[in-house]
Amino acid sequence: MNHEQTPLWDQLKKHASHQPVSFHVPGHKNGQLAGGEGADYFKDILKLDATELSGLDDLHSPEGVILEAQKLLADLYRVPKSFFLVNGSTSGNLAMVMSAAKENETVLVQRNCHKSILNGITLAKAKPVFLAPEFNEEWGVAGGVALETVKEAIRQYPEAKALILTYPNYYGMVFNLESIIEYAHDHGVPVLVDEAHGTHLIGGDHFPASAVQLQADLIVQSAHKTLPAMTMGAYLHFNSRFIKEERVSKYLGILQSSSPSYPIMASLDLARAYLASFSEQDEESLLEKAGDFRKNLSKIKGIKVLNFEHKNGDPLKVTIQSAAALSGFELQTLLEKHGIFTELADPYNVLFVLPLLKNDMDYPFERVIQCLEEELRTFSPAGRHEKIPFSKRLVSGLALEQKDQDRCTIKTVALEEAVGKVCAQQVTPYPPGIPLLFPGEVIEGEDIANIRFQIRAGARFQNGENIKKGSINVFQDL
Repeated sequence: MNHEQTPLWDQLKKHASHQPVSFHVPGHKNGQLAGGEGADYFKDILKLDATELSGLDDLHSPEGVILEAQKLLADLYRVPKSFFLVNGSTSGNLAMVMSAAKENETVLVQRNCHKSILNGITLAKAKPVFLAPEFNEEWGVAGGVALETVKEAIRQYPEAKALILTYPNYYGMVFNLESIIEYAHDHGVPVLVDEAHGTHLIGGDHFPASAVQLQADLIVQSAHKTLPAMTMGAYLHFNSRFIKEERVSKYLGILQSSSPSYPIMASLDLARAYLASFSEQDEESLLEKAGDFRKNLSKIKGIKVLNFEHKNGDPLKVTIQSAAALSGFELQTLLEKHGIFTELADPYNVLFVLPLLKNDMDYPFERVIQCLEEELRTFSPAGRHEKIPFSKRLVSGLALEQKDQDRCTIKTVALEEAVGKVCAQQVTPYPPGIPLLFPGEVIEGEDIANIRFQIRAGARFQNGENIKKGSINVFQDL
């Protein structure tokens, strides 16, 4: 197929060029009603903010340009079918989980998954069994799941309807996904992968292999994270003999907006074409620029650049730590003083997400170097930062299943009183939005130590004002 084509973008642009008269939604009428201070910013984009008009197709029943665009996407990733997502990877993760598991069915899930995976399990009313990730002591973050952990989980739960993994993790770490997929398939278990941070991995031989290339069954990718797509633009790829494609389509129809954004969809079409045109020369140039950035960072006194084990990780992710008495949050604040905004900070690290630059493109990496050199010129070394590991049993289920939680009363107790009780809320420090505890799990001493450490380090907790105040919700009537 010709990947220079962008059928949806071309048709949308053609429609706008005819200066159509709108007697339909949306209410801005092709941008004519845009007013106030935002008019100059929005007037051009609003011309593309159309609806399901003649020639523009329908995301929920594609027959024209959207279907053509999705076929091009599937061809690029070499899968039977791909879908545009306009409600972010969240909608894809929900649909992915719900298409694989029904009520009371068991799913094996990597514990350090995104909260949308857990929300999908909740909506499906499935039974989660958590697989503990390996912990990287130097980085102070949880990585991937070991093959032996997967083997043990399938041994204990041979009836599992799916294995749900995150690859790569937020920091670009990868693991032996290929062997895990092969083992799971040999035991009749489909593998669902939240590859939100890996849309670009098929772009070159020096990137880690994508879950798509490794034959995972369902793969969700946030196109907006590393491709030039608009926020909330994502892809879902179907490649399974275990799960019916009709179920995936059904849940996407339920979970996605009935008024999908045409600018987002057009940006997904353009992002696919951008990736398809990414050449070996582009890859070599990008790797050289990323390597120079890492090298210049490592020359700054007070900065430690973290390296992937066996040099196998996403080169678009660069993680640094302070060798001074600065937390990741404090280091991030120094950068923001200079107008430099990073993807995330945690108690130890700051994460940069680099652009997928082509050969003829440049980027102001030198601003980061200048900022850190200026801010750390009075650098003085500090002792080793305290790190609390993500300590959990390798394979663990819920003490209180979801179907039984509704009959229980919830009460709030002080953190120091919670050990041994059953948690009644998700405890999710943000970023990166990975729950430490899920409703129905027994709270252990290590969990409380981790929560207190996160609070001291300045982490935010989504829907967790009580956590910040030193308390937690637990189930009372058991």
